[in-house]
Amino acid sequence: MRVSFVGLGKLGLPCAVAAATRGHDVMGHDIMTELMNKNPRSYKEAGLDGKSTFNACLERSTLRFGSIGEVIAHAEIVFVTVQTPHKHEYEGVTRLPSDRVDFDYEFLIHAIKEITAHARRKTVVAIVSTVLPGTLRRLVKPIAGPLLQLCYNPAFIAMGTTMQDFLEPEFVLLGVDDEVAAAKVEAFYASITDAPIIRMSVDSAELTKVAYNTFIGMKIVFANTLMEICHKTPGANVNDVTSALKRAHRRLVSPLYFDGGMGDGGGCHPRDNIAMSWLARELKLSQDIFDSLMEARFKQTEWLADLMIAHDLPKAIFGYSFKAESNLTVGSPALLLKSVLEERGFRPLLYDPYIDGVQNDFSNLPPHVFLIGAKHQQFQSLIFPKGSVVIDPWRYLPQQDGVSLIPIGIGLQL
Repeated sequence: MRVSFVGLGKLGLPCAVAAATRGHDVMGHDIMTELMNKNPRSYKEAGLDGKSTFNACLERSTLRFGSIGEVIAHAEIVFVTVQTPHKHEYEGVTRLPSDRVDFDYEFLIHAIKEITAHARRKTVVAIVSTVLPGTLRRLVKPIAGPLLQLCYNPAFIAMGTTMQDFLEPEFVLLGVDDEVAAAKVEAFYASITDAPIIRMSVDSAELTKVAYNTFIGMKIVFANTLMEICHKTPGANVNDVTSALKRAHRRLVSPLYFDGGMGDGGGCHPRDNIAMSWLARELKLSQDIFDSLMEARFKQTEWLADLMIAHDLPKAIFGYSFKAESNLTVGSPALLLKSVLEERGFRPLLYDPYIDGVQNDFSNLPPHVFLIGAKHQQFQSLIFPKGSVVIDPWRYLPQQDGVSLIPIGIGLQL
């Protein structure tokens, strides 16, 4: 098919390249014209096989770029993959304000207005951007011209494996109130994946997307609660507890995102909980569980800060990307920990090999209390200064002579 992607950020560009690898004629456009090229991207993304790099796939792809008018004229389907951001204070890296806000839909509204202005024939538009339920009905459809045939088609991807997740999803979700649009988008996905396609109303699909993201946050909060219980219970080991629960595949859920460690992070999970907390207040829900989840995430981070402060040594956080083997920091729980420490008068040393460059020997530093914020495999070979305390929420570092290692979630033995 001839398809176009409007929005070439960390979601749109990898998805556009992935579609091109399956033989589709793909064009892309972004309001930020500096993104309309095949230059290497600074963010870390895997290629299709999980080993090669996204930059290599981008360089050899058939993806082309054009003006908004050119990409609209080109496409049988226009995928709208623009950002719907939150303000910095709602990204989960600082103490959460008492008020709540919805996502910022400025970029989405601009994109729909631009597509409407340049559409010269019936045009299928699949909106991928994350929105709260009711957004298309309230903000998008009133400004979409009569030539636009809309559906809602959110992506379920993780940053770092976007191309793989786009081509090998658990399911494809379509929010439908236009049969022609739905049929066209279904035909596209049938050409790239054998995943089941689930249809529902647009409002239900909008809710399903944010429910998916916030459910992951709930799993992480629950696993970290088990970790804290085990840490404070002689003889308990959170690895044993979560390993057993992961086998309960009939009544519980998948084993992913169910290990004790740091809080959730990234461009979706903390911010989606905050936005859903705004919606809970707007709808006057009987209980705002999303607020409770964000409060738990913050309190669990404060507990980790308590563990660091208990040692009268300078503080350091090693690994401040939002997850292992990534160089992205949006929504990083390690940066939230940094913020908590700074509130208490400490200025922690930060280091991340994916952001600051690889360094394996820190033995010349004075002793510190180190906390491992992101589970980078490189940290297993680090040499820490003698006399240091190393707090390991992931329980994966080896013992080291002259260093006190504290694996979080393993209680004192009886």
